[in-house]
Amino acid sequence: MTTSSDSQQKLNNKRSSKRAPGKWRSWETTEGAVRAPHRSMMKAMGLSDKDIAAPFVGVASTHNEVTPCNAGIEPLIEEVKRGVFAAGGTPFTFGTITVSDAISMGTEGMRGSLVSREVIADSIETVVFAERYDGLVAVAGCDKSLPGAMMAMARLDVPSVFIYGGSIMPGSLHGEDIQIQTVFEAVGRYQTGEIDSDELYAIESHACPGPVPAVECSQQTQCPL
Repeated sequence: MTTSSDSQQKLNNKRSSKRAPGKWRSWETTEGAVRAPHRSMMKAMGLSDKDIAAPFVGVASTHNEVTPCNAGIEPLIEEVKRGVFAAGGTPFTFGTITVSDAISMGTEGMRGSLVSREVIADSIETVVFAERYDGLVAVAGCDKSLPGAMMAMARLDVPSVFIYGGSIMPGSLHGEDIQIQTVFEAVGRYQTGEIDSDELYAIESHACPGPVPAVECSQQTQCPL
């Protein structure tokens, strides 16, 4: 049974213990009796005292079902979290938005594309700043999420790593590799009568076979971390 003196000793130990290397900012939310409510919220998320004492690393994920460029990166996020734990840190995953240029292109929605880059940067910067994270890993895979994540890193000036989520694999038609650019070009060929609607449909249906490939990590195939 924990007594009041035991609890007081734990608080005293928190104040007197040596701060973990790399915990240069998150200590503001974890140290001392006055931060008991903060630690309570963290423990509600399953964190142990050891987790709370470690450096905090934000893991910004652009995984979503808006675009295939980002739909397959969730397994990579899990590998990043394992990597942070292995290095002695505590990861905190959070998401941000994504707009697909390829899907919004040619519509009024395209006006939101460039704006989305700023929203991505702002959202990542806001979370890392507000939560006092000591570092950041961002994983992104499309036109605006890549620069948005890196803009946030430049503004924050905390130790950061950017990981590219991967490229959509090419499709195949008539024995040749094709990809999304092939479809755009095929639209022009269809409009000039060079190909018919059946060929355009075949190109459309084979150009993008799936989202970015998930990364598998093992002793044989090491993670890029």
